[in-house]
Amino acid sequence: MIDRTRLEAIVREAGRIALSRWPGHGHRLESWDKVPGSPVSAADLEVDEFLKRELAALLPSAGWLSEETVDAPERLDGGLIWLVDPIDGTRDFIRGRTGWCVSVALVSSGRPLLGMLAAPAREEFWQAEAGRGAWRNGLALIASRRAALPGARVPAEAVPHIDADLVPVARPNSIALRMAMVAADEADLVATLRWGYEWDIGAAALIAREAGAMATDAFGQTLHYNKHDPRAFGVLVCAAAIHQAAVDRLADRARELAELG
Repeated sequence: MIDRTRLEAIVREAGRIALSRWPGHGHRLESWDKVPGSPVSAADLEVDEFLKRELAALLPSAGWLSEETVDAPERLDGGLIWLVDPIDGTRDFIRGRTGWCVSVALVSSGRPLLGMLAAPAREEFWQAEAGRGAWRNGLALIASRRAALPGARVPAEAVPHIDADLVPVARPNSIALRMAMVAADEADLVATLRWGYEWDIGAAALIAREAGAMATDAFGQTLHYNKHDPRAFGVLVCAAAIHQAAVDRLADRARELAELG
C-alpha cells in the first residue's frame, strides 16, 4: 500500500529541516503566538509545508489533518488520513531544548496503521506498525511492565499532593515523546486532563500500544481518529497492569475538568 522506506526518509528529512532551524544549534528563529499561550514558529510552517507536499505525493488518496493547516472537511470523505504535528513540543524547540519531535501517523478507518516520531536533537527515531511492533533507532521496544500505581514514574517537573506517591522523571515538552517514554520503559504513566488534538497523539499512541502499553483517553476509553471534532479529552498511556488504577484515580478530576470544557 505504501513505500515505508520512502515514508521514513520523508519523516527523517522533516526532522532535519526542523533541526536546521533549531535555536539549540544557534539558529535565529522567528516565532509568535497563534493565540495567547500557543506558540508557533517559522520552522513549524516550513516543516508542515514540506510534509504536506511529500506525503500527498507518496499517498495521494490520503486526507490531511495537521496542527498548522486549516482543517478541511473533505478529510472525512476517505478512509485514509495523515495526522501530522510538524513540531510537537514547540516551546522546547523555541527555547533551544531537546524535548520536541516531528510526529506523523497514517490512519485508516479511525485507527493508526503507521506512526513515526523524528527527534533529531535527541538522536532518536521512533516508529511503529500496527500488529508488528515498535522500535527506537531500530531496537524493539518493550513498554513498562509496572504492576502497582504507587511509585510509578511520571514525566513531570513536580506532582500534585494528591499524587505524591508517584515519582517525577525528566519531562520533555512534547506529549508524543512523553508517551513514547512509556513505550521505552523510561516512564510508567503519562496522563493529561485537558482537551487535546489527534495530531498530538496519533503516532505516539500507536508506538506505545505496539510496545505493550495501554493508550486511551483520560476516561480509559478507546482513542478514535479522523473524527468530525478532532479532539479527545485527555490521554492516558501507562503500563497495562496499572491502567485501571490510573483511570480510577483520575476519574473525578477528569469528569470535573471535562465538564468545564
